[in-house]
Amino acid sequence: MELSSRELPIPGSVVLVDKDGHQTQHAEGRHNTDVVLSPKPSNDVNDPLRWSWKRKQLAHWMLVVYVMTNGIALCSLYSVLSPVSEATGISLGTLNAGTGYTDLPVLGYGGLITQPLAMMFGKRPMYLISQLGTVAVVIWMAFIKSESEWLANKVIQGLFASPIEMLVEVSIADIFYAHERGFYVGVYGMTLFGSNFLAPIWAGFVNDALGYKWVFYISAIQCAVGTVIMFFLMEETNYNRGTSELVEEHDGSAQTDTERPALYRDKQSNEKDLPSVQIRQTSPESRSSLTGTPYSYVRRLRMFDQIYCSTKMGWTMIWRPIVLLRFPVILWSGFLYGSALVWYNVLNATASILFTDLYDFSASAVGLVYFGPLVGSAVAALWSGWVGDRFTMWMTRRQNGVREPEYRLWLLTLNAIICPVGLILWGVGAAKNVHWMGLIFGGGMVAFTSASGGATAINYAIDSYKDLSSEVILAVVLVRNSMGFAIGYGITPWLDSMGYQNTFITAAMIGLAAYVSFLPVVRWGKSWRKASRELYWKYVEEGVLGH
Repeated sequence: MELSSRELPIPGSVVLVDKDGHQTQHAEGRHNTDVVLSPKPSNDVNDPLRWSWKRKQLAHWMLVVYVMTNGIALCSLYSVLSPVSEATGISLGTLNAGTGYTDLPVLGYGGLITQPLAMMFGKRPMYLISQLGTVAVVIWMAFIKSESEWLANKVIQGLFASPIEMLVEVSIADIFYAHERGFYVGVYGMTLFGSNFLAPIWAGFVNDALGYKWVFYISAIQCAVGTVIMFFLMEETNYNRGTSELVEEHDGSAQTDTERPALYRDKQSNEKDLPSVQIRQTSPESRSSLTGTPYSYVRRLRMFDQIYCSTKMGWTMIWRPIVLLRFPVILWSGFLYGSALVWYNVLNATASILFTDLYDFSASAVGLVYFGPLVGSAVAALWSGWVGDRFTMWMTRRQNGVREPEYRLWLLTLNAIICPVGLILWGVGAAKNVHWMGLIFGGGMVAFTSASGGATAINYAIDSYKDLSSEVILAVVLVRNSMGFAIGYGITPWLDSMGYQNTFITAAMIGLAAYVSFLPVVRWGKSWRKASRELYWKYVEEGVLGH
């Protein structure tokens, strides 16, 4: 029977802990026996949710290979900005503006083209095309001599690299359950930001020994090696499951009170805002009950042999992310992710200039400055991922087994403290000529907030609207990269007009305000999701993959 708008489940409110002992499907592991699998996997042995632990880990590591190699190719430039400027005559302002132009196609043409294509024809071929295109564009960078050619190169590079920003998160959601994917999104955030901080470390030494062109050549080589590894080991994760993370089909038995949406039961229960979910009563399924024949290794390497959605739905994915920005949760997630990206861009845009001009560092020494941010991004993965998952499950068990996406946002309390301190150490410290170690600590603190803030934004958006995860992530990145484009274009004039001290004091206050904004979302986030449910479930019904 079709549910009325009043009975529709609230997106993101999921029963993850089986407090009442229903015979739902549970996770494996000594500490997870009461954890409900969400979304519910199918009986198909080839369902990515049904893959073995080793197969899932291999799939995850292939995503890490992609993000690491592509990210290094994108960011090896940052510690050699000054040498590139001297050799080509391109101003530092234009080189920094190129970063914004890289973001521009990612937020516009790139994502709106590559994302629907990946959902229609497969994510695996899109990753491989992205890698091959990046190899060609990075080699081209070594031969650029004019500002217009530089900007054109960065636009095309952003087009090919767009899957690194918005497709990886969806692949993670394809293969991992709700109670565990926060960790893997955290690893993604660490790899994304970590690769961006790792690239300038070795790039500085390569520049001193071989010249800046070899920075680009080596970037292209490692990206090509990653492409070969991915071709032989990366699998396709697109799968038409046909069930939602929240609402599972029933087995034909009479519906119990716990199976009905909580809104329908409001007058019959003393508990307020019980989870608006439906639980299918079934016995746990063993692997012996799975159906289908496992794909052979050769079958897993095939590309373009299946269409996962109609052309009409592919076109729908181009405009739907814009429409989804009317959901406050998605708009704020994009703002949070953008706030995290802004300070990462500030570090990259100022590191080479600051340590070259004020501390007289060589290009290789400037690269070593990124060790602080690299460590910060690694710690952020543990905080937003491992700690975040456990904190969320702890909160879920305290709240009658119901997971609300807002639980994870409490992790941002630490960001609100660390971000302004790190920015002041970095910028004001440089203006006051503090020892360079102070700046490295500050850079590490800022990198921690960038990586953990970005991962938290992604997790919150996916947890809230999992069944439209592809469009949701694209909408979030639209906002994020709009902010990234603005800072990439404006950071140099900002520093020129205000100086390091005033610029970074202002930035610290902005960073504090951005992270503290999670408090109203914790208070009203569920009501925002509740208000969006009718339109959301309409889109899910029309969904591309229907998982």
